[in-house]
Amino acid sequence: MKFSINQSELQNALSVVLKGVATRSTLPILSGVFLEADNDSLTLQTTDLELSVQYTVAALVEQPGRAVVPGKLFADIVKNLPDAAVHVEADEENAVITCDTASFSIKALNPDDFPGFPHVDVTQRVDIPFAQFSSMVRRVARVVSKDESRAILTGVLITIEDGRLKMVATDSYRLAITEAELPEYAGEEFQAVIAGAFLQDIAALPKTDGPVSFALAENQIVVTYQDTVFVNRRIEGNFPNYRQLLPDSHTTRVSMPVEHLVAGVKRASLLGQSSSPVRFDINIASQTTQLSSVAQDVGSAQETIACSGEGEDVEIAFNYAYLLDGLAAVGTDEVFLEVQSSLKPGIFKAAEPENFLYLVMPVRIA
Repeated sequence: MKFSINQSELQNALSVVLKGVATRSTLPILSGVFLEADNDSLTLQTTDLELSVQYTVAALVEQPGRAVVPGKLFADIVKNLPDAAVHVEADEENAVITCDTASFSIKALNPDDFPGFPHVDVTQRVDIPFAQFSSMVRRVARVVSKDESRAILTGVLITIEDGRLKMVATDSYRLAITEAELPEYAGEEFQAVIAGAFLQDIAALPKTDGPVSFALAENQIVVTYQDTVFVNRRIEGNFPNYRQLLPDSHTTRVSMPVEHLVAGVKRASLLGQSSSPVRFDINIASQTTQLSSVAQDVGSAQETIACSGEGEDVEIAFNYAYLLDGLAAVGTDEVFLEVQSSLKPGIFKAAEPENFLYLVMPVRIA
């Protein structure tokens, strides 16, 4: 196999496919990148047997063929080459990489040992504008659980009903929901739980005007974007019934400037550890919210923020790290806080036209 390709294009291709390289596998072949040069294009593939990634890029192919090179080493070499044409010549045993005055010779792996790219029978497909998909994922994916023992909570529930796209994530301490119209979708209802980390990887790809396509198979999800195909396992199981957590009423509702609230929460949290709560004392008569925190043997902090709202005076406390996660996802200048009581979840809602809701379990006030 012999081909030439621009360094920046090869580096970009490798940055995408490296997401599928196995890092802790006992099979050396899974730590490699499968290269196939043919018909003036180069196809790169990786897999860890759960996630498979395929990326196709234009290249000048002098001699078609296949090879597998060590993924991380190959990527490190390409990353450090000058921005010029990269020439790669490889067989089953060695790969020679030449660029400008630099030359590397590395051991290769047998391409016959590399698992074939999965061919999936797709039952349902939906196209979502990439910019819309990316912004929705960024709002909810940070809320997914890191606890692998409850796999369903490490995923984001994606549904389409009546032309509305909804993404939901929870780690059982907080819940994030975002919705948007999909006016051009005329297919049947769509529902899948997809790993949050996987969705974040896709959302981080370079933004274009094109759509990202999701296709469902029996136990897999196929995501196609530009020249890249991802095949990943769907998360099996029943997503928690989040609707029962959403109250149908509130006793207090106030709106606050997001910028002031974020700054106030950060200052109030300076005294404590990451688990220290920030207390909200909402006073309707004076239209103010006092933020406060107390750290044992350290001291206390207080700050007053102007708010506008109605209802009853209420005191409620939240984990400050959870607060900052939720507020970082609000894209509007104002945010609404709805409270029933100090022992029931608080709900933060973005102002119109954004459709974003963030529910946080309260911390008991001592």
